[in-house]
Amino acid sequence: MPNKIDLSGRFAAVTGGAQGIGRAIVERFLDSGASVAIWDRDAALAQKTAKELEKRGKVIIVAVDVTSFKDVEKARDETLKAFGRIDILVNNAGVAGQNINTWDYPIEEWKRVLTINLDSQFYCCKAVVPGMMAQGYGRIVNIASIAGKEGNPNAVAYSASKAGVISLTKSLAKETAGKDIAVNAITPAAAKTAIFDQMTQQHIDYMLSKIPRNRFVEVNEIAALAAFCASADCSFTTGAVFDISGGRATY
Repeated sequence: MPNKIDLSGRFAAVTGGAQGIGRAIVERFLDSGASVAIWDRDAALAQKTAKELEKRGKVIIVAVDVTSFKDVEKARDETLKAFGRIDILVNNAGVAGQNINTWDYPIEEWKRVLTINLDSQFYCCKAVVPGMMAQGYGRIVNIASIAGKEGNPNAVAYSASKAGVISLTKSLAKETAGKDIAVNAITPAAAKTAIFDQMTQQHIDYMLSKIPRNRFVEVNEIAALAAFCASADCSFTTGAVFDISGGRATY
């Protein structure tokens, strides 16, 4: 039985919430009393997920391409229409990209990964933060990666995008520190999700070899940390990077 984190009466939006880490966060938020909007481009999968979770709390789906700012604005407006406010934003949607040497990395693939992993988080924050400022409360949880701290070989776009997420988090946190808004990042080690399908076995083996706990992180472990960062208890810490890398992180 997980520890109870009180998110009662809060309204959350979780990008990429239909599967993997995003779904685990949606489940933990629902179990903690929050109402959740699953923001996902795969509307069919999101609908299936919402159907499976509807008995655990209020959950809606919002079909959105987070690489389009206009689409993100529409998703925000649809969520506000359903909930009245957005208290919590979790920027989780992302891709791994190809495992190739930096000098051989395709330019279009670089642009694709940066757009999905970094631009999308900027777009969502840009769309949602003004409302949080107006209501005087907000919690933003940006899913980064241990790769954003250390830089994984043969994953230059992914590593660079996640480093950008960390800096985005720190900049926005300082700008919103005068309000009751906390903006924090989480840097997980690899978790066994569908993102593994985008990686070579050699890269997966490399990531495991770097983790002192000698296993991959579980999605429910990431969700537990996200729930704390999304709670009112996270009242003073902002601009922080919460490590969940099984001992891999060196800072």
